[in-house]
Order: sequence, then C-alpha cells, then structure tokens
Amino acid sequence: MTNESAAHEEAVIATVDAGVMTITLNRPDTKNRLDAAGMAALNHHLDDAAVRPDVRVVVLTGSGNTFCAGADLAGAVAADEGGFANTGTQALVDVLNVMLDHPKPIVGRIQGHVAGGGNGLVAACDIAIASTDARFAFSEVRLGLAPAIIATVCIPRMHPRAAAELLLTGERVSAEQVLASGLITAVAQPEALDGVVDGYLTALLSGGPQAMTATKDLLRRVPTMTRADAFTWTAQLSGSLFTSDEAREGMTAFLTKAKPSWHPQA
Repeated sequence: MTNESAAHEEAVIATVDAGVMTITLNRPDTKNRLDAAGMAALNHHLDDAAVRPDVRVVVLTGSGNTFCAGADLAGAVAADEGGFANTGTQALVDVLNVMLDHPKPIVGRIQGHVAGGGNGLVAACDIAIASTDARFAFSEVRLGLAPAIIATVCIPRMHPRAAAELLLTGERVSAEQVLASGLITAVAQPEALDGVVDGYLTALLSGGPQAMTATKDLLRRVPTMTRADAFTWTAQLSGSLFTSDEAREGMTAFLTKAKPSWHPQA
C-alpha cells in the first residue's frame, strides 16, 4: 500500500457498533475537504455498509470544527486543465448517487461548519441533525463557480425562496436558518447533539430492515411518478411486503405486545 493510499484510508474512517456504521470524514486540517480519492474512500465504506447484515443504519459525520468544506480547492487549482473538473466532479456525482440509492437510512451528524459540496452530502442524507454552532454557506458563487452538482440534491430539499437566497448570495448562515430552509431535519445544542442523533437512531432501528429499504424506495420513486403509476407500483409493493416473513413477525409482535427480533430492545 502506498503512503498516498494509506492517507486516504485514514481520511475517511468507519466503525460499526450495535447495528450502526459511523463514517467519519477525518481530515480536520483541511476542514474535511474531499478530493477524488477521498470520495472514493467514502464510497467504499458506503458500499460496505450496504451489504453488511450487521449494519442497519449509517451515520455520516466529521472530525474537528468542520463537517465538510466541500472540494479540495488546492487540488483543483493544481490539477491539469479539465483534470479536476472531470474526475472530481464525477467522484462527487458518484458519492451522491450512492447515498441517494443506499438501501439503509443515512443520518447526518453535522457537528461543524458546512460549505460548498458539503451541503450536497447533507442533502443526500435521509435525516440530518446539525449543531447550533455550525454555520452553512453555499460559497461557490464567491469563487466564480456555481453550486451545480449539489443543486440536484439540495434544491428538492429546500423551499424555493430560501434556495434562491442561500445559493445566490453565498452568505454564511446559522443552522437555524438552514433548518427553516428545509435542508436539515433538526438542530441541537452542541452538548445535546449526540443525544438527539441517538434518538433518531433508536427510532430507525425500531423499523424492520426490509421495511426501511422499501420506504426509502417510496421516498425516492413516488415523487417522480404519475399518480396512476404510483398507485400501481405501490400496490404491488404493499402486497409483497404483507406476505413477507418480516411483516408476519412484525404484525404478530404488535398483536402480542412483543418486540420483533430487529427491535433494539428485543
């Protein structure tokens, strides 16, 4: 293994405990900026989480006082013409697609500041909880750029007026203002962040694994369908779920006031 490969492995750390894989962006000296190799490492851990039966929920967080400041601009400026634009942007597209299509819930634990492409990672999480001392900025316009790729995931989460304000001005704003925009799910005081995240994890782990994957499919696919197509597809999905072993166990547990096997307190 080369020193460069080892460095990128250390830049994104994954640990598993009690059904939760925590993936940590671990380059605090660069404000957890991501280059193409770092994004490939993030993808590796996400792919691993998708196939591991002992992982039911993913938490994405950062180290230091920044969640993610976006692209590694030093690498972008130093790259040959077209180099970063081609490899770096495609790497970001790949990461966002993996997160959006992931079969398991992804919770963003936003412990620090967010800028640029880091907003895309936040938007691609299913649930995102930010510390009240975190600050957010769509800073691309102030660099002569546009938040082009991340707009694909951020704009659908945000209220139109808020999206226009934040993306066009590039202003650094509070977590509370970003909460009002719709980009994140909740805010918490720094000392309470882990407790709030744990509350969401307990709720997510209480759902059946198959049911979670199916519900993520609903959230992703139904908004893109016509009403007729949505009813056709969801009726088929509902029928297949009702006859599954997981649903039988869940419904039996409900009727007998027991806990199903997947429940964290079972």
